[in-house]
Amino acid sequence: MESEGTTEGQANNLAQSAASKLSKMGERTKQLGNVIQDPVRQKRIILVIVCVVLLLDNMLYMVIVPIIPDYLEGLQNAADLAQAAAPHINSTNSTQVPKGNFDLQIGVLFASKAILQLLVNPLSGTFIDRVGYDIPLFIGLNVMFLSTIIFAFADNYATLFLARSMQGLGSAFADTSGIALIADKYQEEKERSKALGIALAFISFGSLVAPPFGGVLYQFAGKRVPFLILASICLIDGIMCLIVLKPFSNRERENMPVGTPIYKLMIDPYIAVVAGALTICNIPLAFLEPTIATWMEENMHASQWEIGMTWFPAFFPHVLGVYLTVKLAAKYPHLQWFYGAIGMVFIGASSCTVPACKNFGQLMIPLCGICFGIAFVDTALLPTLGFLVDVRHVSVYGSVYAIADISYCVAYALGPVVAGQIVHDLGFVQLNLGMGLANVLYAPALLLLKNVTKMKPSFSERNMLLEDGPTGLYDTIKMEQREKKRKGLCTTIDENGTETFAQRSYSEEESSGGEYA
Repeated sequence: MESEGTTEGQANNLAQSAASKLSKMGERTKQLGNVIQDPVRQKRIILVIVCVVLLLDNMLYMVIVPIIPDYLEGLQNAADLAQAAAPHINSTNSTQVPKGNFDLQIGVLFASKAILQLLVNPLSGTFIDRVGYDIPLFIGLNVMFLSTIIFAFADNYATLFLARSMQGLGSAFADTSGIALIADKYQEEKERSKALGIALAFISFGSLVAPPFGGVLYQFAGKRVPFLILASICLIDGIMCLIVLKPFSNRERENMPVGTPIYKLMIDPYIAVVAGALTICNIPLAFLEPTIATWMEENMHASQWEIGMTWFPAFFPHVLGVYLTVKLAAKYPHLQWFYGAIGMVFIGASSCTVPACKNFGQLMIPLCGICFGIAFVDTALLPTLGFLVDVRHVSVYGSVYAIADISYCVAYALGPVVAGQIVHDLGFVQLNLGMGLANVLYAPALLLLKNVTKMKPSFSERNMLLEDGPTGLYDTIKMEQREKKRKGLCTTIDENGTETFAQRSYSEEESSGGEYA
């Protein structure tokens, strides 16, 4: 009996201990939920989610540079050995690929991501404007996860091509919705510039750290490991997106404001100038990435580690450029166009000096200059796109940042396919001089943006109709509701015979810029 009592007491203690632990876990979960729902902290968490998306996308874009050519060459050699071991097989069935065709295959594989992204972006921008930013971001993360898994287990060119193209599809949704989500959450220009600058730093870090990351892991751990690591990070980020953004929660999506159609944004002269600058400033980077390794081998007899580390030092001046532009924009916001122009001149001068370099140390200087200039252009002009939508269109950002993504994709789709042919036909020196000249000549076009900050924003009417400040994507819903109420009030007044007084009162207030009471 005593032992039974002792056992029962122990069971009760265990039950009380378990209940206490469950209660504490419930309290911690509730506290975590409150932290996530806090508007300020939620903005920061969303910024982290988007930055990880951009980091993953650019790492996956560049991680294949040291892996795939060597891997495909290994497959080609294995096929040649199999052909030599079975000479009775008809030669027409041989899988041997001529060197020129092999290089073309590599170029098309690299470019396929940007090409598909370029084709999908007009559709993804419109889709984002219709349904919001969270669902497209979650869709993009899922597609990127699948493409990374396919990369890990692909064992032939066709499967690799499929994975690369799927990455372009995922990027068209994830990148565009992520940047647009930042622009929507950070409405104040100073905060928006800082948040987009942080995002750009992650883009740069992903692009520049991926080749050494992939090369080292490929050499010591095999092809699958770098892709499985990236897939794991993508999965964690997708879970965070699901918890924080709750993309499939019930919300009134039918009342969401309709953004300006993408074709109308494309013909806006100010947006067109910004898009052109984003394309031209990224051409040197996009065209040098597939050509500079061969040039370094032929002209400075560079070692493999030097080729692998070519772009990594440029990360630091890129971050410095982002930091300086954010600080300058906060102090002198009316000079955003000037920062972009300075960046393009910097890119042009640096590009022209690349062919004059005789060793690895000298080459670092112009490459760092190119990335420093790109940081100036991107950090100054990406927030400008959001501001242009605010002052000239509806404050819905999916389509305008789809245009920015298209601008990048034009450069990176042409680079792997066209750059090698230009070097073959005209030479490496002519390629760099042409890219540098294009940047310097385009810089004065940014003068068109000089008076952008003086424009009266379209949300001046929104502030007249809203009691609280703008909240981004959904504030236009409130504006339309208040506008309907105001019109209904005017109609009532008309029926009471005071039509003239009501119209005159509103027009006077509107013309004087006063608030509507």
